[in-house]
Amino acid sequence: MRYYKYLYLAEGIRKKREKIIRKLEENRLQTNIHIITLAQNEKNQLEIYNSMLFLQPDFPHDDFFVVGIAKDYEDAIEIVEEITQEVYNKTKGADIRSYILEREQEE
Repeated sequence: MRYYKYLYLAEGIRKKREKIIRKLEENRLQTNIHIITLAQNEKNQLEIYNSMLFLQPDFPHDDFFVVGIAKDYEDAIEIVEEITQEVYNKTKGADIRSYILEREQEE
């Protein structure tokens, strides 16, 4: 997994960012953590996964670009709304994928 340099985090987990990422990398159980990624299909924008999905042995971890981490599904939805609003405010469009990838390339 790769992580967005401007990673979106739900309130209440900002201080736990490094711990949560370390547990994700070590495939440790985090029952309520939800991960927001760029969609695997380039026609779509974002996807939300429960972190427990990543515990499956055959699940392809390396293919994911994580843009947000939430403590539950409702927080994940709020983060997606926040991202969408930010993209619209900055670009007057809704191309979340391009916006995130362009920001990732900034120095």
